[in-house]
Amino acid sequence: MNFSTYIAKRYLISKKSNNAINVISWISIIAIAITTAALVIILSAMNGLTSIVANLYNTLEPDLKITIKNEKTFNVTNEKLNAIKTINGVQNTCFCLTDKALLKNDDKQTLVTVKGIDNNFSKVTKFKTAITEGHSDLENKNNGNTVIIGKGIANQLGINLNGYVNELILYSPVKGKSSGLTMDEQLNQIYVSPQGIFSINDEFDYQFVFVDIKTARYLFDDSVKVSSIEVKCDENKIDEVQNQIQNILGNNYEVKNRYQLNDVLFKTLETEKLATFIILAFILIIATFNIIGALTMLIIEKKKDIKTLYSLGASLKQIREIFMREGLLITGVGALIGLALGLIVCLLQVKFHLVKFGDEFVVPYYPIELRLNDFFWIFSLIMVIGFVAAFYPVRLFTKNDLVKDIN
Repeated sequence: MNFSTYIAKRYLISKKSNNAINVISWISIIAIAITTAALVIILSAMNGLTSIVANLYNTLEPDLKITIKNEKTFNVTNEKLNAIKTINGVQNTCFCLTDKALLKNDDKQTLVTVKGIDNNFSKVTKFKTAITEGHSDLENKNNGNTVIIGKGIANQLGINLNGYVNELILYSPVKGKSSGLTMDEQLNQIYVSPQGIFSINDEFDYQFVFVDIKTARYLFDDSVKVSSIEVKCDENKIDEVQNQIQNILGNNYEVKNRYQLNDVLFKTLETEKLATFIILAFILIIATFNIIGALTMLIIEKKKDIKTLYSLGASLKQIREIFMREGLLITGVGALIGLALGLIVCLLQVKFHLVKFGDEFVVPYYPIELRLNDFFWIFSLIMVIGFVAAFYPVRLFTKNDLVKDIN
């Protein structure tokens, strides 16, 4: 074992003549441990919330979504479509046509976003997992039009699949006609039968309804174009596929992954996590002030030991290293205890769900997600703060007072 490390270790665990030094040292260790544990728990909880939000959006969002800039719809040539489908990593594609429409049930009505989807939509997304009533099959054996609606819209319009359900009506303006003698001449009108109800969150539940893309084409007077092409990819090749599709289609098109589709939301969550990390880091800095007091008192108490070591041939650098490593030991022990404590609390929450939200929430208990890089950054931050906190008293007291006494 290194000489300076050995002496520092002895100073840490041995009893001092002044008991206050031991007390301050252990207060420093406990303060660092508690703050470190808080960092682990809070960051892991925020990771869990971010993952929950991501999973909710992943239900309806594909791995990649292709849209065109400055226009609502577009048509991609067969040559480019075939090129996209043959990219290594592309598993499936889906064509979607999306626009606003009025949905009416008897005397109740609401404005909705109608998304026309083809048969591959459930293969590209996790849409089937969101169905809470009925089923996700939009094909009707009686050759009628069908619709899947959000739970919020169903509540607004008083739709209950378990009882008698009227056909709903979707209205959309006829393209190319600004006026007409009757309302029927100005609006496309389609009768649809509700087949299922989905529930994700209020943003989707009160906004979206899904129909077959053929129904959407008739409703929106668009028999060829699409609003988006949605792509399912190998999870470890998403970035590679995204770049290849962008190169095939050119700069007039946008190819976004699910995080870029909701970049404001995810950037907000990451900003909140960073802000929380910074606030707790400041608390950690305050906690490490105890190290300054502990090292100052230790240096003053160990004047005789320092003179003895100096007489035996220890250099000033080695003497300073002793107290620097003493400070780092205090910081390191506190950090390791805190990391272990935070890990235990997180594992208990994952296993036993100690903190609960309630059954009415999307997740009944507080989600936790442990990430190795969080542990690395927390430990690194603590050690840097500990080094800075130890540097000042060691340099000051060994240089001004003790070196004069030695000389």
